[in-house]
This record gives sequence, C-alpha cells and structure tokens, in this order.
Amino acid sequence: MGNLPCEGCKGLCCGPVPITEKELRNIKKKLKSMPTKMRLELKNQQRFMGTCIFYDLQKDRCGIHAVRPEICRMFGYYKELVCFRKPAVATKTMDTSTIAKPIGILSLDYTWKDFE
Repeated sequence: MGNLPCEGCKGLCCGPVPITEKELRNIKKKLKSMPTKMRLELKNQQRFMGTCIFYDLQKDRCGIHAVRPEICRMFGYYKELVCFRKPAVATKTMDTSTIAKPIGILSLDYTWKDFE
C-alpha cells in the first residue's frame, strides 16, 4: 500500500471530521497529556475554513495523529474517500455496517472550548 502525499496539503482534506463518542474521549485524554505549550501552539493557529481544529499548519500534519478519528485513518485508502493527489492508493471498499455512529463534527459541533 502506498503512502499518501499529504505534505504541502495544509490540511485541506482534513475536514469536516465526524467523530464518535470513543474518539472524543481519546482526543480529550491526548490533549490533557499534551504539554501546555504544545497544546496552546496547536490551539492558536489560524486554519482554513472547514479544516480540522487539530490540524497543525506549522508542522503540516495532524496534531493528534496517534488518536486521530477512524475516518482520518481511512482517508485516501478507500474508494469512498479518495485523495485527489493519489487516487490509485484507494483500493478498499468501506463496510458501513461496522462504522460507529458519529456524535458530531470537529470544528462545527466540537471546537477547542469543548477540550479545555
């Protein structure tokens, strides 16, 4: 399986991001364990409208990569979630019966105030 060419995208494909209750809990734990300086640097960045609130524009990558939502892990590798820069990588087909129901969308329903 190839890698996605995410470098230089500046998070344009990262949003809107639906999250489940379990993912919300994992993100909250991750942020609590993150050094305050790092968390504030991530929080205070200006992002493109619709980009996930956890996308780190300064480092050009996900700021919560280890606990990123399942949809983010699937992006680019599934035919339903194709990366326009490397569509050949999308070889899998989603089984929607196994996907947990989202409780909301990062940046819309859940913003930084929900993680403080």
